[in-house]
Amino acid sequence: MELILANPTEDQAEGLRRLLAQDSPHIITVISGSVGAGKTSTVINLAAALARNGKDVLVIDENAGATNLAGTLGLSAHRDLLDVIRRDKTLDEVIISGPDGIRLLPAGRGMPVLGKLGLPDQTHLIDCFDGFSQPMDVLLIDAAPGRASRMLSLALSGHEIVVVVSPEPASITAAYALIKHISGDHGIQRFSVLLNRTVIETEAQMIFDNMAGVASRYLAVSLDFMGFIPPDDKLRQSNRRGHSVIEAFPAAISATAFRRAAEALTHGPRCEGEGNESNEKGLGGFMQCLMQGSQSQRQHASNNGGNQDGSIKQSASNHPVKQGDRSSPVRQINRNNIAAKGPKGPVVRHV
Repeated sequence: MELILANPTEDQAEGLRRLLAQDSPHIITVISGSVGAGKTSTVINLAAALARNGKDVLVIDENAGATNLAGTLGLSAHRDLLDVIRRDKTLDEVIISGPDGIRLLPAGRGMPVLGKLGLPDQTHLIDCFDGFSQPMDVLLIDAAPGRASRMLSLALSGHEIVVVVSPEPASITAAYALIKHISGDHGIQRFSVLLNRTVIETEAQMIFDNMAGVASRYLAVSLDFMGFIPPDDKLRQSNRRGHSVIEAFPAAISATAFRRAAEALTHGPRCEGEGNESNEKGLGGFMQCLMQGSQSQRQHASNNGGNQDGSIKQSASNHPVKQGDRSSPVRQINRNNIAAKGPKGPVVRHV
């Protein structure tokens, strides 16, 4: 359903022309199937790498609690997107300047209410983002893990979706389930995959090839290999210090890997889906699509037995993910990954 702004017709036309005239940022949503895949650390280091390359980066953090991006960086986030919605603060006043050139918009408290806003509050929020005064080349979104409805509305408003996966079977299972859910319910057919904590490239390529083969066969989804991040003590040290490894240890192997991943984001293929309209209309259009996505996802959750916390219950589909089902696609991925590891280490093996 299209959002109609409560302004005269000529004001709407002028606002649309203003949106289309401004340079639109590259919007990237980073997701993971479960907690512990390394998503927030990935967002921090991608943001730092992009900033080092001269990009103006804004990170929107949808996570709440001590483990959110602000907490990881040791920043005090006293204000949130909710304060902008309530008109207590401007967007510029809520945004935090962090280390390594990272700018952060905390949104953990504001995200749950986006799908419930009336027309005046919607118009106010669109105008706030439309009038955002700071330069921006990249909008990087740290979405909540799993299949929460708020996260899905973020993904659907993005221009590119990056899935962070670790080599553990549980992480692969959760990532495949999330891709299946988004593609099946919302028609998103392309995702980028970043393998985290993977020792060597052949192991990362093997896991990706198996995921891509099964996703193509069962979901008709295209996956793009974005690279891999090796385990690194320097990365753990930088996390404890509240900095990116890009700045703290620029010569570390993980820093090199993150720079390559950031380069892939800059020049790699972008996803094609419902959310592309948001890029064509700048930040105001992004927020409009985000609110529409939140409303649609809220209605979808209600119609399909959504939990009160916003998550979607597992639905019966052609290929449900079941831990004990030997024929399930995820079992096939994990079985192939195990079978492809010989006594001398993993080798590339296609599904």
